Amino acid sequence: MTQPLKVIFAGTPDFAAVHLQGLLDSEHSVIAVYTQPDRPAGRGKKLLASPVKQLALQHDIPVYQPPSLRDEAAQAELASLDADVMVVVAYGLILPQAVLDTPRLGCVNVHASLLPRWRGAAPIQRAIEAGDPESGVAIMQMEAGLDTGPVLVESRCPISPRDTGGSLHDKLARLGGPALLEALTRLADGSAEPQAQDDSRATYAAKISKEEARLDWHRPATELERQIRAFNPFPVCWTTYTDQRGEQRLRVYGAQLERGCHSDAPGTILAADAEGILVACGREALRLQQLQLPGKKALPAEEILKGYRDLFGPGHQLGGSATI
Repeated sequence: MTQPLKVIFAGTPDFAAVHLQGLLDSEHSVIAVYTQPDRPAGRGKKLLASPVKQLALQHDIPVYQPPSLRDEAAQAELASLDADVMVVVAYGLILPQAVLDTPRLGCVNVHASLLPRWRGAAPIQRAIEAGDPESGVAIMQMEAGLDTGPVLVESRCPISPRDTGGSLHDKLARLGGPALLEALTRLADGSAEPQAQDDSRATYAAKISKEEARLDWHRPATELERQIRAFNPFPVCWTTYTDQRGEQRLRVYGAQLERGCHSDAPGTILAADAEGILVACGREALRLQQLQLPGKKALPAEEILKGYRDLFGPGHQLGGSATI
């Protein structure tokens, strides 16, 4: 068995907390946790600790929350911890070169894609949106570029036709823990063989905005179906409908591709029944199956039609002036 490592862990959301738990269950010693400053959340805008901070406090691990690591005092504080390695998982802050150079074995990152595909902030959603047949986790030795460092360990999994952003997130979180521990073992015993990325094959997973989640009915139904799955549970795709108050937002959690031709304008409701609400797209159609009206909980389309059939009957238009 290799010598246990002294680890600084840097991460913020649930995906990172899963990996922190894996380290806590291993032979390695997590000596400190870095995470984003507490953020206002909920209707009361009370400060909320990140999932990583909450887990660290449960295990009495010192927590550091600098707003930046570019500050020399913050860098000196990190260096004083004398860690062997720093593990970074969805931290949310840029690590300057001075920090990358501080731990004896450097800094490693758990990235939720098969690098160099989908470098950047939203690799899980972009992989589903693009129709990729597989995804995975890459354990990367960090360098100054954005997700450009050499890969130490890679673990793959298929993307199923039913996967959402949430389900793929959970799959990759389960993959990442064992892959991370394997990478740390290789670093500790000197057997690591970092594989340089092929920059010519790189793609960029841009951060997703809520506005980007608006459905453009002029696009092919195949693309919209993938987008709906990719953006569930966040930020959730949406369109608009019209009632007596004017234009309202309708969130779409689930839909099914419907093959076949039609001559109706994109956004037109073609049918509304127990199977869902069938909507014309730029090519083929999409059957909306899980929806959320303003101020209501998400429900099957069949349930929504029981109370709002007059709003979603054949011939009605979704998107309205908000159609892109």
